[in-house]
Amino acid sequence: MQFRSRLIRGTLVQRYKRFLADVRLANGEIVTAHCTNTGSMMGCKDPGSVVYVSKCANANRKLAYTWELIRANRTWVGINTMHPNRLVAEAVQSGLVRELCGYETIRREVKVSTHSRLDLCLEGDGGCCFVEVKNVTLAIDGAAAFPDAVSERATKHLKELMRLKRKGHRAVIVFVIQRNDCETFRPADEIDPQYGRWLRRAVKAGVEVLPYVARVTRKGILLTERIGTKF
Repeated sequence: MQFRSRLIRGTLVQRYKRFLADVRLANGEIVTAHCTNTGSMMGCKDPGSVVYVSKCANANRKLAYTWELIRANRTWVGINTMHPNRLVAEAVQSGLVRELCGYETIRREVKVSTHSRLDLCLEGDGGCCFVEVKNVTLAIDGAAAFPDAVSERATKHLKELMRLKRKGHRAVIVFVIQRNDCETFRPADEIDPQYGRWLRRAVKAGVEVLPYVARVTRKGILLTERIGTKF
């Protein structure tokens, strides 16, 4: 996935109200950027950190800038949660995710119940594969960890995947780790123990867990390799 326009370097002043971040640009101007990440962003919001923002060409948009990257622990971290779905869809189509090859069609934002949608549905001669994609920015002692805040919604998605697996479908959760300094993946039990319990139940029920590291640069983001899990 390539960024549509050249990113703009700045320094993080503060992130606040979850969806807003003040960034000081190289010319000294302070702009307010949209923050798409609704998590706590633990370890990825320190004031004074180098960041990159994108600028929207639409003059009617309320906030012209979107926060894309931050330099944390000497690595670039992609914090825009709007990208992982597209990243995984592109990677599946190009054959980069070997575990999800062989399907003929990909549908996005698929309604699976009255109040739930999952990110992708892959369809082929072998049936349907439902895929939920999660963005990971948190690192704890060299391990990528999810979630970085209590997330009832993420737990609900696990339950939906388990239900679909029981109905005979393939069910997969892809964790897109938008940083390259992690060797393994694990649930962040110290932050959301309920999610950790349900993730382990889901694995026992046959839901597949695919943690993929992404190479994050100022030009774009690319899934590179699958890493192991540590439950």
